[in-house]
Amino acid sequence: MLKLYVGVVKASLFSMPKIKILPHHEICPNGITIESRPGETVCEAALRNNIKIEHACEMSCACTTCHIVVRKGFNSLDDANDTEEDLLDKAWGLEQTSRLSCQAIAINDDLEVELPRYNINQVSEDH
Repeated sequence: MLKLYVGVVKASLFSMPKIKILPHHEICPNGITIESRPGETVCEAALRNNIKIEHACEMSCACTTCHIVVRKGFNSLDDANDTEEDLLDKAWGLEQTSRLSCQAIAINDDLEVELPRYNINQVSEDH
């Protein structure tokens, strides 16, 4: 009985947040809900689930191609650092709840994110 209880406590302590990606005309036409692993960014979780979010700088926080708009759960994310904030100023379709998906980590709460229709990447590569 104790072993079962410990398993339930561990599962609740380490539950993986869900990330709902709203429909995007090219990348994810029907939308999808995925789970993120501990410490995993939204971009990493999406790529692991075959959602091909652009990430021209290879997730090094040097561009804005992985820009997302967080529709639900924004306040549960860590604050953006100065580099991310400066880059976001250059993103197409910037909103108050914009983040770079290569930097945003779902910690406790589920997220709902929208992939902007466009980004400023001149050449789209199949990562």
